[in-house]
Amino acid sequence: MIDTAALETWMDAQGVGSGPIRDVVPLAGGTQNILLRFARGADSYVFRRPPAHPRPESSETMRREARILGALEGTAVPHPALIAACGDEAVMGTAFYLMAPVEGYNPASGLPPLHAGSPDIRHRMGLALVEGIAALGALDHVALGLADFGKAEGYLARQVARWRRQLDGYAATPEWDGRAALGDVDGVAAWLDANMPEGFTPGIIHGDYHLANVMVRNDGPELAAIVDWELATIGDPLIDLGWLLATWPEPDGSGGTMRIMPWEGFPTADELVAHYAARSTRDLSAIGWYRVLAAYKLAILLEGTHARACAGKAPREMGDRLHGRAVALFGRARGWMA
Repeated sequence: MIDTAALETWMDAQGVGSGPIRDVVPLAGGTQNILLRFARGADSYVFRRPPAHPRPESSETMRREARILGALEGTAVPHPALIAACGDEAVMGTAFYLMAPVEGYNPASGLPPLHAGSPDIRHRMGLALVEGIAALGALDHVALGLADFGKAEGYLARQVARWRRQLDGYAATPEWDGRAALGDVDGVAAWLDANMPEGFTPGIIHGDYHLANVMVRNDGPELAAIVDWELATIGDPLIDLGWLLATWPEPDGSGGTMRIMPWEGFPTADELVAHYAARSTRDLSAIGWYRVLAAYKLAILLEGTHARACAGKAPREMGDRLHGRAVALFGRARGWMA
């Protein structure tokens, strides 16, 4: 899994722990990145690196993740504490970093008895989820040393065309047959272009904010940490709220992009918006636009797996399932445009 001898040597040079690495345990993650928990001396650590077969940009993604986790230290945003990072690929073949373990659970993996047994706790979980991105969006990214972490100028104006090019690129896969089922993609894109907010105050975006990318405390409803920062950048923080809304189920638990059982008690989408508004100075009058944009973008991303499955490069069952979600997301987007 990892070269423990090389990691021990590097940790020694950083003054992090002492003695042999032991009790190495793989952790489940939301991506293909390698995530391991291990002990050294009296302390525990979590190791994160790109997949075994990394993409060309994988090491830079690790460097960016480590940078933002370091910048968040001392803020009100719940996050895994960065211990040390290595951007030098010569040490272990890729960039990697160490963070402190987070004591909590991922809601997408199932609710433990305490949370499953209380609608009130589940309601508070939803509100705490909103508070996480409200706190993130309130940070001064320049003061945190992240002025060059992303290109905020023209951020919103780039979105529709960028993801439309992504969808058009699937046509290079001759076996792909999903475009017609997605419906009036052009109409959604045109609506987004015509209704784009005129401006925004730049801030930090997580980039993939939903129930599967947080950890909740084991002893209650509060957030233990926001995780998987690989898509973080600088732009319009309302993108995160829109993404949360696009993935959020209806009051009866249907819709959305994941099933959390039981769903009774979780706030409605309108409650999430109101809770964010009470904790932010940002103008939420166009939040419907952000929700439609999120559904548009996420549907196109999911359709990419369907295109690969059509070409035999991904499991067909997975591709068909995600295609169904993409169709549903475009349906939600058109409903929200009305």
